[in-house]
Amino acid sequence: MKTDSDIKRDVEAELRWDPDIDPTDIGVAVKDGVATLTGFVRSYTQKWQAERDAKRVSGVVGVANDIEVRLPISSQRTDPEIARDAVAALKRELPYSSENMKVIVKDGWVTLDGTAEWNYQRTRAEEAVRRISGVKGVSNLILLKPRVEPQEIKQKIEAALRRNAEVDANRITVDANGSEVILKGTVRSWVERQEAERAAWLAPGVTKVDNRITIGP
Repeated sequence: MKTDSDIKRDVEAELRWDPDIDPTDIGVAVKDGVATLTGFVRSYTQKWQAERDAKRVSGVVGVANDIEVRLPISSQRTDPEIARDAVAALKRELPYSSENMKVIVKDGWVTLDGTAEWNYQRTRAEEAVRRISGVKGVSNLILLKPRVEPQEIKQKIEAALRRNAEVDANRITVDANGSEVILKGTVRSWVERQEAERAAWLAPGVTKVDNRITIGP
């Protein structure tokens, strides 16, 4: 079993390995498998990528991302400029469903509000605005409101997990209460845990996934 020191070393190595971020000013601390990232980066995309890198490391059971975004002068923009670009990005990415979404920008922080029928629309909306120059952070408050009541959600998710080569479906249980899903069990890595959650979100009509899967041997 990996110690916190081993995990810290591996997280730092993973950050250095990623060509899309500058890890020079990022600090890493690990306690009981939970990695805390501190310091600062020059874009929100780098902050998000650093968290993603840490979650990939074997032994990591959680990540606290306290990295600060310090934009260079050349990247600083006004809130109205960011808002206009965010609205345009949503229309390009989601030409039909974006009409039910709203954008609010304050001090470079983007808040997405409104509704979506599918979780992929909610996810793609956040991905679209995350890349905009000048953004310091994103809060995704878009609510899922499926038009059709989901049927046989439990069976569909279980079938999806069995098809997924990256997940050991035998170690995961699925409970469904209407449109809300609870995942339980034990997997070998954070990546496998995320993949199980991703598969659950792909089921039609799912509005919430409570991922209680733990990471163990």
